[in-house]
Amino acid sequence: MKIDWSFIKQIFVALVGMGVIAAYPLYRFAPSEVTEAAIMGAALTTVNVLLGYAAIEYSFGKSITTFFKYVLGGMGIRLLLMALILVVLIKTFQFHAGALVGSMGISYLIFLTLEILFIQKKVDIKDDE
Repeated sequence: MKIDWSFIKQIFVALVGMGVIAAYPLYRFAPSEVTEAAIMGAALTTVNVLLGYAAIEYSFGKSITTFFKYVLGGMGIRLLLMALILVVLIKTFQFHAGALVGSMGISYLIFLTLEILFIQKKVDIKDDE
C-alpha cells in the first residue's frame, strides 16, 4: 500500500483550520469540559477518516466488489464503532454531549468531503492511465 501524503496533508490542514476557527470561541466562552469534548470529537473523526483512507488505499485497484466491501462495509463498521464510542464517552465519562456531537458532526462532514474528493481524484488518475 503506497501512502498518498497529499491526502494526509489535507486532513492535517483541515484539522488545523478547524482548530484555528474554534480556538477563540472555545477559549473565550466555553468551559473546559466543552473544549475537551470538542477536541475529543475532532480526534475521533480524524482517526475515522484515516481508517477510511487506509481502506481506500488498500482496496483501490482491486475488484469493484472488494473495493465496495472495504470502503462501504468499512464505513458502516466505523460509523457503528463511532456511535458506540460516542455513547460510552457521554454516558460513562460524562463528556459534554452537544460539544462532542457537534464537533464530530462538523469534522465528519469536512473529512467525508475530502474523502470523496480523494476517491474521485484516484478514479480520474486511473482513467487517464
